[in-house]
Amino acid sequence: MTGASSGIGAATARAVARKGATAVLLARTQAKVEAVAAEITAEGGRAHAYAVDCANWEAVDAVAPRIEADIGIPDVIVNNAGAGRHLFFEETDPRELAEMMDAPFFAAVYMTRAFLPAMIERGSGYIVMVNAPIAFVPWQGAAGYGAARWALRGLSEALRADLRGSGVSVGQVVAGKVASGYFEHNPGVERQLPWIGRLTKTLSPDDVAGTIVGAIERERRFVVTPSTMAVMMRVAVHFQRLVASVVQRTGVSRPDQT
Repeated sequence: MTGASSGIGAATARAVARKGATAVLLARTQAKVEAVAAEITAEGGRAHAYAVDCANWEAVDAVAPRIEADIGIPDVIVNNAGAGRHLFFEETDPRELAEMMDAPFFAAVYMTRAFLPAMIERGSGYIVMVNAPIAFVPWQGAAGYGAARWALRGLSEALRADLRGSGVSVGQVVAGKVASGYFEHNPGVERQLPWIGRLTKTLSPDDVAGTIVGAIERERRFVVTPSTMAVMMRVAVHFQRLVASVVQRTGVSRPDQT
């Protein structure tokens, strides 16, 4: 479980542990990820914590053998790590664009690649990509963030094609607005969301964790939560131009248009 020190990642780690699984928590901040693992073990669950920057392939390659020694080859990988501000493309510093690609995209690439050969050899496994609606319906004022999420979507589809017949499956869980620290750390983003997205209820990290656990149990290919967001995305598939127009007309205006 990447990005496991808070929010959706921490909630999902707790949820899988309550189901009897061993939760493997990865995040950059050692104190935070160890604190979540301690909570799980205090409740009687099993958890292992590893402080690692999942967007650094050398760090991932170094921690993977430790994980294998402690618990074996994981049955499930949940690629949840992600970050990024909502900015127009020309407002985004190239270094920040690279950081947005690091997590979620490259973090998912490196973590999946570290364990995938052994999963294929075993003939089983499930990889979950935790994604966002912008990977399917883009809106303005979030070019770097959206591009990184589209990349994660592309990785999911490419892996699914690659792994056909291997026994390893790939799923995406797409969550709408979640009440987490993201909006606190990125003030103003909430007001920039298209109004159509505000029609759905705000989820808690525990809500999304429950959806992820359900996807794991059934090895679902694609899940959207909440249900109202799922309906909107189905409409978007059939009426792409109409939905794109509504989303873009009701989102944030360009700085030179305000």
